Amino acid sequence: MAASLEELEQRLSHLRTELRGAVRARDKAETARIRRALREAEAAWEHALETEAEPDSEALPAEPPAPQASPTTAVSRRAERPTHGSIPIREQVHQALTLLGAPAAPKLISSTYEAFFTESLVATKLASLRRDEERSFTAQGYARPYYICAALTHDRLVPARGLLALSTWPVERRIIGPLSPRADFLTHAVGTAEQIQRLTTAGHPAPDAAWRLLRRFALTIPGAYDAVAPEPDPARVIAAAHAEAAVHQQEDNQQRQAAAQRARTQLADVQQLFGAAPMRDALRDASGTLS
Repeated sequence: MAASLEELEQRLSHLRTELRGAVRARDKAETARIRRALREAEAAWEHALETEAEPDSEALPAEPPAPQASPTTAVSRRAERPTHGSIPIREQVHQALTLLGAPAAPKLISSTYEAFFTESLVATKLASLRRDEERSFTAQGYARPYYICAALTHDRLVPARGLLALSTWPVERRIIGPLSPRADFLTHAVGTAEQIQRLTTAGHPAPDAAWRLLRRFALTIPGAYDAVAPEPDPARVIAAAHAEAAVHQQEDNQQRQAAAQRARTQLADVQQLFGAAPMRDALRDASGTLS
């Protein structure tokens, strides 16, 4: 029987505790074994989450509504946004990715945008966005201030499947190595918590959807979530995310930097943003047919 989300979350927490101990003990073999187990458990958790979710179930079960802001305090960043449909989808994606701070999948981009802004962002509409952006860059170069581009795999420098990034980020930030998915997840959690802090400091209550999003992050970060608290503490989430990130940071940075150096020396500008052509495409381009 497949493990439940709760069981997988407990296993993830246990493995991360073990990983910290192995890193401190400088046991490379045990560290490598635990990291493999972590990647497998994280993949199982993502699969279980997708299986449990319905098409519109990025939101968690309904919770008591937050106190409504007065008409004067309602003039917040969300209230100031134009009416639905007025923001181009590439700008919506840019805003969500800027908040998250690292490459992300369409579903997370959509959930993040809808948590903090008034418009909806339909994830399925993102399928062709990267291709449109690549065609625009090929035709016009750096005519636009930014492009929605691809995250790149660390080994082959091809587009990482299902992940979008910003052209204004350095290549290192867009590389996806073995440890990068978890490192980026922690970056997403920090970005979400910091945005809630900014809203709170400005006197604007964060939307319920933003708190639900932060809770989803906090539940899988050791020490980030207090079950008795009505909402996650953004400062606690940030501190816990930074503490875990420090375990992975050195090795992840080394892998990203090495791959980024190869990308800069081997790839043209358009390939650095949108990835080298996979072998399948290269064979087709060379022969006109795919053998």
